[in-house]
Amino acid sequence: MKKLLNTVYVTTEGAALKKDGENLVAEVEGSEKVRVPLHMLASVVAFGPILISPALMGVCAERGITIALLDRMGRFQARIEGPVSGNVLLRRAQYRLADSAEDIVRSLVLGKVANQRAVIRRTLRDYSDDMDAPARAALETATDRMAMILRRVQLSDTSIDEMRGSEGEAANLYFAVFDHLIRSPDPELRWTTRSRRPPLDAMNALLSFLYTLLTHDCRSAAEAVGLDPAVGFLHRDRPGRPSLALDLMEELRAPVADRLALSLVNRRQLRAADFRRVESGAVLLTDDARKLVLTAWQDRKREERLHPFLQEKAPFGLVPYLQAQMLARHLRGDIDAYPPWYWS
Repeated sequence: MKKLLNTVYVTTEGAALKKDGENLVAEVEGSEKVRVPLHMLASVVAFGPILISPALMGVCAERGITIALLDRMGRFQARIEGPVSGNVLLRRAQYRLADSAEDIVRSLVLGKVANQRAVIRRTLRDYSDDMDAPARAALETATDRMAMILRRVQLSDTSIDEMRGSEGEAANLYFAVFDHLIRSPDPELRWTTRSRRPPLDAMNALLSFLYTLLTHDCRSAAEAVGLDPAVGFLHRDRPGRPSLALDLMEELRAPVADRLALSLVNRRQLRAADFRRVESGAVLLTDDARKLVLTAWQDRKREERLHPFLQEKAPFGLVPYLQAQMLARHLRGDIDAYPPWYWS
């Protein structure tokens, strides 16, 4: 199985990254802070104004180490990478199926909705006795309706547009009860509705930040197996949008990103003071809180779960790569269908 390599996240404004022998070195005001062997790196993610030496960019491109540049809010700006990898025949198969891949879309939607439902059911299992009756009823109703959506999507004559509608319906159900999953005493961390670009409250800021990290990992996974990250199946093509990366992350949003966000808030590792509002009205994580989240993200990626199709244990951090690999195998005709990743 592929080895889980490291991602270096650089958040200190004005930090400088350079190559020193076979190592990446991060300096702040001329003082070395981090030294990482290049052979242990999968990618580098830089937030805000970070200096990167030409020598480091060159060796990273040569060795397949992606450098992603994000602004201070976590919005994507650019990627630095080497030549396109992968088999051209695989990409041609991907392009041919892009507009008529009902079976792939069905698997993606089933995986996403099932995992959203599993997150709600886990909360009911763990905290049902502490909930009031209306909250418990709302969560139970949501899981029942999601079960109906799963049965509907499984029907062989369901069109792609109908499956997209079912995915949207399930997402509305999920976020309608999301506040019942939050157990923080801080009123500023309560949930109202999904907002993005920009996030308008603390929980949306946390989710958007984690989704940015997950998108990066899924895009890197698609490219690693030779797929075009811009051409998806569930998500329609749009200039500048990594549609396939968004497809791959749909199954992982709830069990990986949402569960981590809820864990950080419910364990009171993040409090209201860890967020700040800027003049535009957007809410952002503070610098210290962002570092805490990045550490927790790396720890979560090392946790292992049994892969339901491969029947092998794999860390969360490898799941995007494994799913991209399963998709590539399906496009090549090696397996009959793309197997969703189900969290349990």
